[in-house]
Amino acid sequence: MLTCKEFLTELNSFLDEETDSLLRVQLEKHINECPNCWVVVDTCKKTMKVFKGMEPQAIPSEVEGRLMEALRRKMAARRCGEA
Repeated sequence: MLTCKEFLTELNSFLDEETDSLLRVQLEKHINECPNCWVVVDTCKKTMKVFKGMEPQAIPSEVEGRLMEALRRKMAARRCGEA
């Protein structure tokens, strides 16, 4: 049986229906046996449903600039082995 950590590693692929059939069966089995992971999946599905009907919102340019700078610093730190 998958651990919760293993399940969470595959969560995005599961929600996007991008897993192979064997892994999907294992993930569904885990959800049925683990109430905590079931809640995570249920919450994610409900959240996706709410946001699916919304129009995309523009990010203010100053927020985008700070975000991009933070991402650049994080990527540079990873290249240097700091993160």
